[in-house]
Amino acid sequence: MSTPLTAAAKTPTAPAAGSGKGTPRLRTPGKKHTPGRPKRSVLLTVLTGLILLYTVVPLIWLVISATKTQEGLADSSGLWFADDFALWSNISDTFTYNDGIFTRWLLNTLLYVVLGAGGATFLAILGGYALAKFDFPGKRAVFATVIGAVAVPGTALAVPTFLMFSKMGLTDTPWAVILPSLISPFGLYLMWVFATEAIPVELLEAARVDGASEARTFFQVALPLLAPGIVTVLLFTTVATWNNYFLPLIMLKDPDWYPLTLGLSAWNSQAETVGGDVIFNLVITGSLLTIVPLIIAFLLLQKYWQSGLAAGSVKE
Repeated sequence: MSTPLTAAAKTPTAPAAGSGKGTPRLRTPGKKHTPGRPKRSVLLTVLTGLILLYTVVPLIWLVISATKTQEGLADSSGLWFADDFALWSNISDTFTYNDGIFTRWLLNTLLYVVLGAGGATFLAILGGYALAKFDFPGKRAVFATVIGAVAVPGTALAVPTFLMFSKMGLTDTPWAVILPSLISPFGLYLMWVFATEAIPVELLEAARVDGASEARTFFQVALPLLAPGIVTVLLFTTVATWNNYFLPLIMLKDPDWYPLTLGLSAWNSQAETVGGDVIFNLVITGSLLTIVPLIIAFLLLQKYWQSGLAAGSVKE
């Protein structure tokens, strides 16, 4: 039986105040960064604001200027409305000027986008899927070729393409714009990377074990999984074909086959010719009408585009 003295001897004594050993250090509370609340940066905010102004101000100028007449463009400020609101009359004049050639240019652009950008997207899907999920001799050489083609600008190939097409008799025809648009090295590379991460090999093997052919495996199993990447590539190729200017400039002579970019440039050049019509108000209105389909496409497909860009960014 232990005595009170013995029990007191067994009880540990607290260290003396001021002694360094055994004294727990209290951690001073500091600001913790929570995942839900990102850090704020004044410099980043300022740079983002400048980029926003650089992007939005030309668009605002375009919208405001499209509401002015030819006289109003010269008499009013560029970033404010004129006394007369002429947006609807400008739109009507744009579609009726020169026997409605603007409508023909719009249909030509849609033709080039549907066949050129659509075909480029489809070829990029097939090539990217094959390069990602099949092994074959020369795969590394194909990879090097694709990377090298991405680094070559399209304008550097325009003149050799023109010489080749002139020998084939395809210049001044829609095929001179459609056929070069079918090749998209960046789209092929993007689909290659996306298909590598988005399609599990086990899923393809399970489909093959169940007796599915390669075509059925691709269209029913792989293709739905590639939807975000397909939309991303489609947006890039659509914008590139819609805004294509240099290739139609050297390929086409007949104004009936002009796209919108080349047609509006021809309207703008009329002011430099003797006796030509000065129709800057129609050029500006036509430019506004030209970008409306692209804005609608980006707004409708934004969620697929963002998910496609983020694919493969995190390694599991």
